[in-house]
Amino acid sequence: MLKIYNSLTRKNEELKTKEAGIVNMYSCGPTVYYFPHIGNFRAYLFMDNIRRVLKYNGYKINGVMNITDVGHLTSDADEGDDKMLVASQRENKSPWEIAKFYTDVFMVDAKKLNIDLPENIVPATSVINEMIEFVKVLIEKGYAYETSKGIYFDIARFPAYGALSGMDIREKLAGARIEVDDEKRSPYDFVLWVKAPKEHIMQWESPWGMGYPGWHIECSVIGDKYLGEYIDLHTGGIDHKPVHHENEIAQSNCFYGHQVVSAWMHLEFLQIDGGKMSKSLGNLYTIADLEKKGYSAEDFRFFYFLAHYSKQQNFTFDSLDMAKNTLKSIKNLAKEHKNGNAKVDTSAYQQEFLDSINDDLNMPKAIAVVQKMLKEERSSDVYLALEKFNQVLGLNLEEENDIPQEIKDLAEKRWQAKLAKDWAVADQLRGEIDSNGYVIKDKKDGYDILRK
Repeated sequence: MLKIYNSLTRKNEELKTKEAGIVNMYSCGPTVYYFPHIGNFRAYLFMDNIRRVLKYNGYKINGVMNITDVGHLTSDADEGDDKMLVASQRENKSPWEIAKFYTDVFMVDAKKLNIDLPENIVPATSVINEMIEFVKVLIEKGYAYETSKGIYFDIARFPAYGALSGMDIREKLAGARIEVDDEKRSPYDFVLWVKAPKEHIMQWESPWGMGYPGWHIECSVIGDKYLGEYIDLHTGGIDHKPVHHENEIAQSNCFYGHQVVSAWMHLEFLQIDGGKMSKSLGNLYTIADLEKKGYSAEDFRFFYFLAHYSKQQNFTFDSLDMAKNTLKSIKNLAKEHKNGNAKVDTSAYQQEFLDSINDDLNMPKAIAVVQKMLKEERSSDVYLALEKFNQVLGLNLEEENDIPQEIKDLAEKRWQAKLAKDWAVADQLRGEIDSNGYVIKDKKDGYDILRK
């Protein structure tokens, strides 16, 4: 029995689906305005983890993930400029070029991480007409109203607002002191559709003039189009819980007149060296940054398993080294077991692994089961059990560690060039090695050659 922590009910409970054996699942996707960093990818490894555990339990998944390519303002509270426009001005490219470039970057990194992507990946700009129709219904039902700046959702009309985050909307309204916009009925009403100035790059025709959608509306509309009025499971980062997901619940429930999402799962933050990630601190590491330092995307994938998703995980290069070494040990032991002759009954390990992943995705415990099983006498039975577990782990157990001789030769030439302080040649050879899918990690007295 698969149990999860439902953020809405604040309880560990059995996952229940509207249709037996099928999970309608929505996952909040990336805003494609900049390079995704490892904190972002912890969220998509979380999504991947859930999907693989569901499949391991025999579920079929109807999965959806949005791609935010319009409408996400620099403040989640509907203030500031659209992130896509900020990126457009920064790079002197059109928003469409920005969206295409960073979506491609995201997909390349997701593939490196072996992330099991949802069945439907939907850009917000592909459902503009559906968003307009959705907003029209909310207006007709009395949940939204028009101002000179756009269409806003009236949160006072939805008394259940705040149930997900535990916020009492009455207290929030009573505590409101500053009206940011005099036309809004409440300072906490959120935008559904923004009326765009003529110079705004991304805008579409609507019953309310030229404009563009707010950020929150896209998930409700994409969920409605691809999953309908009942969604079994919705995932996302803890940062979305108090605003974005509260707004999504309000929109969707009022549109249909009933609760749309049954269960919510939220991922905690990834910290860097015990603190937050920020551009100013220079610690927004990407997968490419890790590769340059000699780590693989798979090393980071395995790092994710070493902490529970509901707890903050602290990233340091020491902890990544530990993950890398543990992963290497698991792979080496897997090879030893593959052709082992001993007879080992793995049924208890298989039950323990299943119990671990079904206990709200307890991956640290599941990894401990794997490590305990690998201590058995060398047995192909163990390897077969590990292969089964790998449906959840998604690791490359058959990775070949041998480095081609031509790569070894290039690496040695580069090392000699470095010793001779011929930096131009050393950099040229490093680039050639990199283009062939390998990374050089220099040490005090030599170097390691690693696959990307």
